[in-house]
Order: sequence, then structure tokens, then C-alpha cells
Amino acid sequence: MRRIAGLLLAPLLLLSAVACGSDDKASDSASSKNGVPAITAGAKFGEKPTLSKGEGDPPKELKTDVISEGDGAKLKNGDAIQVNYLGQAWDSTKPFDNSFDRKQPFDLTLGAGMVIQGWDKGLVGQKVGSRVELVIPPELGYGEQGQGDIKPNATLVFVVDVLKATQIPASAKGTEVAQDNTDLPKVGVKTDGKAPTVTIPKGDPPKKLVSNYVLESDGEVVKESDSVVVNYVGMIWKGAKEFDNTYSTGKTQTFPLSQVTLKGLKNGLIDKKVGSRVLLVIPPDQAFGDQQQQAIPKNSTLVFAVDILAKV
Repeated sequence: MRRIAGLLLAPLLLLSAVACGSDDKASDSASSKNGVPAITAGAKFGEKPTLSKGEGDPPKELKTDVISEGDGAKLKNGDAIQVNYLGQAWDSTKPFDNSFDRKQPFDLTLGAGMVIQGWDKGLVGQKVGSRVELVIPPELGYGEQGQGDIKPNATLVFVVDVLKATQIPASAKGTEVAQDNTDLPKVGVKTDGKAPTVTIPKGDPPKKLVSNYVLESDGEVVKESDSVVVNYVGMIWKGAKEFDNTYSTGKTQTFPLSQVTLKGLKNGLIDKKVGSRVLLVIPPDQAFGDQQQQAIPKNSTLVFAVDILAKV
């Protein structure tokens, strides 16, 4: 079963999609510090940094240098984290991407494979409030294929500010809500962290979006401007065929709702409460319409059981 999550979002940042160029140019004359390129301007946490060019051959293994240590909790795999960052190739004086200019921090679930391995490995154990410089060898970056403006076999350098982190529960929890409409799918209510059962009826699907609580929590209401951390099962109504399941991978997904392109998924989660489990039935005009996507035929009605675990 191929992962479908990438189809649900607009292309994101370099770390998970195609590189975005930057017009800024770094100094190529400053010396390195601790074996990593020196920050020649904007050295403080929260400031946009300027990086010098790396000197000599880059390290062959992942290198992490704590520029300034925060006093927050240590990051663990599974945490939903928010960061600002700037990235530059070791042998370059020009950044290939940064979130500081966009004024939009980057949200991810650490250890979930949402970003290059150098990030997942290098950020574990760092404290919230820290500024960290990562030097990432090609095998933990984009390897032989490169990516966008990044050349094949490039060593990457990132300055990362860890803004916040949220521990993610294993499951949604809340009050069971009656599922008494026999024309709609039934979703299991177990809260053991495993995928809930989803039973789709034999009849025709509804023509309009359905967004119903299965378990209703008392958490904060989700807004369009939020990024949400979710687990979900995705199915095709016709044939009751599963096309995606984050529970089976043990890795949650973080969705910035403003960037979710699947209209029914976005609209179905807005105004729901964090901590809840939700049934979504998405008609074709709010799903992929007349376009086939991987194993999803055109004009398919989609069914999602979604645990809204946190927002960041």
C-alpha cells in the first residue's frame, strides 16, 4: 500500500518537497567553528542567520553543534515540533531555503519520516528553545539524486531554532457519540492506539460532506490556521478498500490545514475538537474529482477515520 499523505497537501518546504531558492548570500571568508560553518550574522536564537562556506572536506558523519541551548523539554521521537530554519550546501555561499523570510515556522512530527533523516536523527535530544547547527552527509540528506537546487551527493548545513514541542497521545479519547445512521460507515471506539475498525455500508454514499464525531473530546477547537497532528485510516467507499493507514506505520502525520488540498479533509477537521475521533465521508467533488490518484479511482467517495491528536 503506497502512502497517500503527500497528495493531501500542497508542496511544502525543501525538507519534504522541492527546494525554494533564496537571494541571500553568505560570507565565504569566515572560518569554521567546531568543524561547522560559522554563523557570521544573526547568531542569536530567533534571528535569521548568515552562514559562511564550509572549509575543506565536509564531515562524513552527521554533526550536531548546539549554538545556544534552551531550557525546554528534550525532543523525543513522536513529538510534534515547530522550528525555524535556514539551509545551505557545505560548498555554497547561498542558502537554498529558509523559513525566516516566509515568517512561517515549519511543523513536523519528529521521527515520522516527514523530513530528511539528518533532521530526524540530529534533533532528537535537543531542548526546546535551542539553536542547533546540523551538518548532514548525503546519505542522510538527498543522496545521489539531489533535490531541486541541491546537487547530487551534497552535504547540507542547517541552522535550526526549536520553537516548541508537543507530546502526542497514542489515541483520541472522549465521549462516545451515537452512530445510529445506518447509511453511514461505523467507526470503532477502542482507544488502544491501534487503527479503529471502519465498516462501510453496501448502499450508495452521501452526496455531501459528512463530518461526525465518533469520540468527542473537550479539547480546543481546530481552526484553519492550525497545524494538526493526526492518525487516520483512509478507505474508498466502493469496495471498502483501504488506501492508507498511518497506524500501521507507527508514524503520525502533521497537516498544516491551510495547505491541505483535499477540500473535504480540510473542511471536515475545521471546528472539530482536539483529542477527538472523527468520521469523514468525502464526496468526489471535495476529494480528487475526476482524477485518478495512485490506487484511488476517479470519482471516488473517500472515507476517513481520523484521530485529532494535537495541534501545533
